Amino acid sequence: MKYQREIEAEIDVAGMLTFISQSLDCETFAALNPGRPSPLSTRQSVDLVTTRGKNSRQKSPPLTMKIQGKSSVEIYGDEMDLREIIRKENLDAQEEALYVCDLSDIVNKYYIWRECLPRVVPFYAVKCNDNPFVLKLLAALGTGFDCASKGEIKKILSMGVDAEKIIFANPAKPNSHVLYAAAKGIATMTFDSDFELYKIAKTFPDANLVIRIRCDAEKAQCPLGQKFGCDAELEAPGLISLAKELGLKVIGVSFHVGSGCEDFPVYERAICAAKTLFKYAKTLGYDFNLLDLGGGFPGDKGTSLKEVADIINKALDKYMPDSAIHIIAEPGRFFVSSAFTLICKIYSKREIVQNDKLEKTMYFINDGVYGSFNCILYDHRLAAPTYITRADNTLYNSSIWGPTCDALDQICETVKLPKLNIGDYLIFENMGAYTLPIASPFNGFPLPRVKFFMRASDETANNIF
Repeated sequence: MKYQREIEAEIDVAGMLTFISQSLDCETFAALNPGRPSPLSTRQSVDLVTTRGKNSRQKSPPLTMKIQGKSSVEIYGDEMDLREIIRKENLDAQEEALYVCDLSDIVNKYYIWRECLPRVVPFYAVKCNDNPFVLKLLAALGTGFDCASKGEIKKILSMGVDAEKIIFANPAKPNSHVLYAAAKGIATMTFDSDFELYKIAKTFPDANLVIRIRCDAEKAQCPLGQKFGCDAELEAPGLISLAKELGLKVIGVSFHVGSGCEDFPVYERAICAAKTLFKYAKTLGYDFNLLDLGGGFPGDKGTSLKEVADIINKALDKYMPDSAIHIIAEPGRFFVSSAFTLICKIYSKREIVQNDKLEKTMYFINDGVYGSFNCILYDHRLAAPTYITRADNTLYNSSIWGPTCDALDQICETVKLPKLNIGDYLIFENMGAYTLPIASPFNGFPLPRVKFFMRASDETANNIF
């Protein structure tokens, strides 16, 4: 670690809004808000990335981003040294686990997205990780936001983000949430049932509606089709017709193939189905101009966006070649999964011995399934611990347990580890998605702290923070 920068915060909302609004091009604004004048119509749109070599990017425009309160962002060189972080943060004397968040990783993901999916505007899924640093960084970079509730909308609006940069992507919304969206000018929202259409007709008849269809991946970490999305052939045409009868505006189609998708060709199938509905809507007098690709994009270390991006780009060229059709998506884990690493401390252990032979060692750490590792239960994730290298790396059967009194608080049932001691640390990578937002301090155990870092050479992050 080279040095530490202290940031005394003052909110400069006007400056932040200028950059955020510039990052949404006029045409995308028009797609999300038909009939409303674009605030960018008299300003030049900013393109963060036009050309990018192997080790070069276009110089980032000036960004204004302030964080409330007094915060610290640690600056590192080429690599983060976890040993040094443990020492500097004095984790030996701390009860809670520690998240290490690499803000530069999020910035890099943004550039990768722009390079791989140039037609697709990302609307970050707030539910995935709603840490204020993450949200403000993404807002300054120019992403929109996928919100699923009044609470999430409030959080994004409180940062000064324009209402036009939010899609209310929840097909089943409480009345009060629809009314709140209407009051705040959040016009674009999804639906997948006749009941939702009748509700919106009463509460927000001027909404810009997007019909959500079901197109499930054959393999996904979290399938969603059982709960959301109408059948594209059997139900969607009737719902679009009903919307027309009710005098509602439908502007496009959305789908979600499932979070953590591993069946990338499903995107082509979904885009093809959407094209059929675009054609059908035209027979009713609608002129659809928005396609929402949903989420499902990989974000762990070692994964690549290129394979799925190639499939999507070819499908868009084939089925949606018209540049007047605006394409958005709702990536969540893509942006944040690899940016967060969790450092946990072993505070107790137990050896299971049978016939004078060590069968298994149980390790108890200061985070568990009621905390960050809820992702094991709710995100269907497998925890993969690593450890600080030891002189003797002979591996033994081990299990890892969380701190609560619940016997279900098990992180790893069987894992190979060297002999570790109380006070040693286990490292868990790719912990940025669907972890902290769902965690609870059950049994009185504190939630992990989050420490933020950025690369010294990262001009974009340095300009923001």
